[in-house]
Amino acid sequence: MFQPLPLFLAVRYLRVKRKNRFAAFVSLASVAGIALGVAILLIVLSVMNGFERQVAARILGMTSHATLLSRYGLMDDWQAVATRARTAPEVIAAEPFVRGAGMLNHRGKVRGVLLYGVPPATEAAVSDLQQYLGATPIAALADEREAADDIAPIAIGDALAEELALKPGDMVTLIAPRWDDAQQLGVPRYIRLRVVGTFHAGMHEFDSAFGIVSIATAARIFELGTAVSGLRVKFTDSSRAPALAQQLATHVGDDVAALDWTQFHRNFFLALKSQKRIMFVILSLIIAVAAFNIVASMVMLVKEKNRDIAILRTMGIAPGGILTTFLVQGMLVAGIGIGIGIGLGVLGADYANAAMSLVERTFGIQFIKPDVYYIDYLPTEIRGGDISVIASATFLICVLAAGFPAWQASRIAPVEAMRYD
Repeated sequence: MFQPLPLFLAVRYLRVKRKNRFAAFVSLASVAGIALGVAILLIVLSVMNGFERQVAARILGMTSHATLLSRYGLMDDWQAVATRARTAPEVIAAEPFVRGAGMLNHRGKVRGVLLYGVPPATEAAVSDLQQYLGATPIAALADEREAADDIAPIAIGDALAEELALKPGDMVTLIAPRWDDAQQLGVPRYIRLRVVGTFHAGMHEFDSAFGIVSIATAARIFELGTAVSGLRVKFTDSSRAPALAQQLATHVGDDVAALDWTQFHRNFFLALKSQKRIMFVILSLIIAVAAFNIVASMVMLVKEKNRDIAILRTMGIAPGGILTTFLVQGMLVAGIGIGIGIGLGVLGADYANAAMSLVERTFGIQFIKPDVYYIDYLPTEIRGGDISVIASATFLICVLAAGFPAWQASRIAPVEAMRYD
């Protein structure tokens, strides 16, 4: 005989043709419910993981792992600060930047812009800006010939270019604020710029409001002289940026503050983590419903197998053996449902974006709005940790659900069960 006996009996009861067709249907429904719950939960968590990963990649691509800022405003002695920063542990590079706000005017259309001045020759050391510029080399921002004619080059986000009806080669006017010695707003400056290219970072925040110029151009526009807004720093590991940024601030000096990349979008990442926890709990209710189906299915099975259980008891099988048999059957049902669910979940996560795009094209609707969700497509990332947590939680729920009917089966008295047979 197949050993161990509880497993043999559980498999036999699972495979044998049921007399009660409704009971068989409930058993299949429980497996389908578990599979559906696991698949949906895995797909949803994979999408949320993908959002987190892609947003982080876009932020790091356009910015850097950390930013050093002076506690007193502009950073005048940035060369000395940069030298100290580059000697800190796990720091790969530290480069200056200038940041300022203004407005772009093109043929009567005006839009606000956050202007970033970067060193074209060394920007690649701290960010991935070049990969978003496409065919436009970042060196084009340092066109000294045009700058000498007071027409400096600029690269802007493609969404901003579309709003202003701009294309590479067009001229645009930047309206920059000017402050007097008393910090009063004075007459603004009007600077002519030439669009040398557009970039697409995939985040509406960057694509609709960012403009990139050389650091020399930005310093001239905002009249900073040799000062800069701060330093951008790249570490060996972006995931450790929060801890490394604090160490770097201590290493550089008390007059410098360090902000890591997660702090610029702190609320977004905190909200995303909270939503993942909430979605896990809510979608687990689908699995709980399937667990109730397991209870119903096994209660009917116990009623159907009353006589068999009584015979097994008279043959010497202890109540614990009966209990184990039905618990093992619940485990088998859970295992089958979990296995199917993980397979469907992985497949669904792989094709989620394609399916969403098909629905959008078919019905002419847009699910992912870039101005709301930061990105314009549906990313997914399947993590082994999520699969383990989902499978473990589902298995535990199903085993607990099978406990009551298994306990009831173990309490069946052989004499009472066979009295009327």
